[in-house]
Amino acid sequence: MSGSARPKRRYDSAGRRRQAEETGARVVAAATRVFLEHGYAGATIPAIAAEAGVSLQTVYRAAPGKAGLLAAAVAGGSARAAVPAEERPAIRAIIDERDPSKQLQLYAHTQPGIWQRVGPLLRVLAAAALSEPDLRKLQQEQDSERHAGLSRFVQLLEEHGALRKDLTREHAADIIMTLGSLATYDSLVATRRWTHDQYETWLADTLQHCLLS
Repeated sequence: MSGSARPKRRYDSAGRRRQAEETGARVVAAATRVFLEHGYAGATIPAIAAEAGVSLQTVYRAAPGKAGLLAAAVAGGSARAAVPAEERPAIRAIIDERDPSKQLQLYAHTQPGIWQRVGPLLRVLAAAALSEPDLRKLQQEQDSERHAGLSRFVQLLEEHGALRKDLTREHAADIIMTLGSLATYDSLVATRRWTHDQYETWLADTLQHCLLS
C-alpha cells in the first residue's frame, strides 16, 4: 500500500511543478502585453494580474516585483532564460560553423528577429531606467552579459586565426556590440525603412570588413 503511494506523490509533485511553470509563463506573457500597452509606470500589478487571470499573490510568486517581471519579459520567460545562450540552436549553429565569414553571416541572421521580439520591451526598459535605479542596474547587467557573450564569439574568430591582428578581443566585441545594437537596428530599419534582408546583409558585410584579417 505504502509502495503504491510514493509514485503518486512523485506524479503529483511533477504535476504541480508543471502547473506552476505554466502559470508563471502566463503571468510573464500578460506582463509583456501590459508593459507594451501602458509602459512601465502604467503597468500595475493589479492590471497584470487581471490580464493573466490570476491573483495578486500569484503574480508576486512569478517574479520579484514589477522590475522582475520586466526582466523576465525581456528574457523571453523563465523557460527560455533557463537555457544557456550557447545551447540555443541559432547560437549553437554559429559555434559549430568553422568558416569565420559564415559565422558572422549566421550572427547577422539572428539579429532582426531578436530586435523585432525584444526591441519594444527594451524601449520600455530604457524609458523607465531614467528614473528607476533598479532598472538602470538591470540595463547594465544585460550590457555586461551581452559583451561577455560577444567576447566569447570573438575568441572563436581568434582560434580560427581570422581576427585582425590590430584588434584586441575587447575592442572586437565593442565593434560587434555597437554595429549590432538596437540603436543601429532602429536607425536603419525603423527610421530609414530598410528591410530586414538589407539590414542583415549590411551587418554581415560590415562585420566581416571590420573584424576579419
